[in-house]
Amino acid sequence: MTDPLTSIQSSGADARCPFQAASSAAQSSCPFHAEGSGSIPDFPPDRVDPLAPPPVYFQMQQGSGLGQAKLWDGKIAWLITRYDDVRSVLSDPRFSSDITNPGYPTVSAAMKIARGNNRTFITMDAPKHAEHRRMLTGEFSIRKIENLRPRIQAIVDKLLDDFVKMPQPSDLVSAFTLATPALVISELLGVPYEDHDFFQEQAMILTSSTATLEEAVAANHALCGEYLRELVAKRSDNPGDDILSRLIVNHVRKGDITETDVVSLARLLLIAGHETTANTTAMGLLFLLQRPDIWDELRQEPSLIPNAVEEILRFLDVTHSGKRRVASEDVVVNGQLIRAGDPVVVLSISANRDRTKFEDPDVFDLHRDSRTQVSFGYGPHQCIGQPLARLEMQIMFASLLERLPDLRLAVPVESLDFKPDSLMYGVKALPVRW
Repeated sequence: MTDPLTSIQSSGADARCPFQAASSAAQSSCPFHAEGSGSIPDFPPDRVDPLAPPPVYFQMQQGSGLGQAKLWDGKIAWLITRYDDVRSVLSDPRFSSDITNPGYPTVSAAMKIARGNNRTFITMDAPKHAEHRRMLTGEFSIRKIENLRPRIQAIVDKLLDDFVKMPQPSDLVSAFTLATPALVISELLGVPYEDHDFFQEQAMILTSSTATLEEAVAANHALCGEYLRELVAKRSDNPGDDILSRLIVNHVRKGDITETDVVSLARLLLIAGHETTANTTAMGLLFLLQRPDIWDELRQEPSLIPNAVEEILRFLDVTHSGKRRVASEDVVVNGQLIRAGDPVVVLSISANRDRTKFEDPDVFDLHRDSRTQVSFGYGPHQCIGQPLARLEMQIMFASLLERLPDLRLAVPVESLDFKPDSLMYGVKALPVRW
C-alpha cells in the first residue's frame, strides 16, 4: 500500500488517468473529462491509496474541473471536483436536492428506498427544506452541544475503562469509535442503546451501495416501518426529555408535521448521527497511528486537537459518495453547460485537496487552518449536526492521547478491510495494542 503521505500529484506526467494511456493526447480523451468521448466508467472510481481520494479526481481538476460517470442505476452524472465549483453548486438554488425529481442521482438502491420512502429535509428544496430544518436547528446549536461536553466525556471515559480491560489486541472501531457517537445520538433521540446492534445492522444495509433492493426494503421496513414507528408512538403517549419527544410536542401536536415525518427524521439522525463521526474518527486514528511524530505533538500540545480534527476532516473526507443534486434548469459551471434534469455529484473529497485553495493539499499539516474544508457541505444544506461531530471527535482524540499514549496498530495496514461500498468510507476494524 502507498504510504499515506505519498502525494497523488495533480499535474504533469505523474497525473495518469487510469482509464487511458499516459500521453497528453490520451489525457484529453479520458472519459472522466467533460470534453472526452468513449465509454463512461462507473462511479466511484477505484482508489490507489485507501487513505487518499481516487487520483483521477485531481486530473479532472487540471482539466475542465468536471467529468462524468455512470451511477448504479445507469444515470450519467456530472462530477464537480474543484473547491470553488463545489461551493458554487451547493449554494445555487438551480441545483435541486429534491429526490422526487426523476433526474436525482440516488447513491444506491438501498438509499433510494430509505430516503424516498422516509423523506426528510435533506432531500427537499426551499421553502419546505428551511421549514423542516428549523425544527431541529436549536437541538444542534453550538451552545446546546457544548453543554453536552460533560456527558460525552463521561461516555468516552466509560467506554475506555471497559476497553482497557479487554484482551489485546482488540478492535477500537466496534468498542470505541463507533460506540461513542452511537451512544450519544441514542441518548439525544431517546432511542434505547441496548438496541444498537439492531439499528446498526439496518444502517449498514441502508447505507450500502451493494445491498439488493429486497434487502433494502426489508431493512427499511424493520427500522422505520416497525421499530422507529413504535418508538415514536410511545413518545407520543409519554413524551420525555429527548429530540423525538420535542418534535412531537412542539410540531406534531401543532400540525406542522406528522408522526411519519418524525419517523423519517429519526432514521436520518440515528444513522447520520453516528456513521460520519465513527468513520472519520477511525480513519483519523489509522492515519495518526502511522505518524508517531504527529501523535506525539498532539500529546504534548493538546490545544492543537481542534485544529487536528479540522485537518482530519479535510485530509480524510469520508463522504466519498458525494453530495447529490439535479439541475432544475440549464446552468453553466466553469464553462460547461449542465442541462436541466442532469444529475450532479458534488465531490468535497476532491475539493478538500484542491491546490488552488489549500497549499500542499496532499500533506497533512497539523498547523494548517482547515476550517474552510467542505466535508460537512456548504450553503443551506450543510450538515446540521456538525457541532456535535466536532465535539465528539475532539473528546475522543483527547481522551485516547491521554489514556492510551502507546496506542499502536496490531496488524499490518495492508491487512485492514475498508468500506468502498458504503455511503461513508471508512475502515471496518482497527485491531490495536496499548
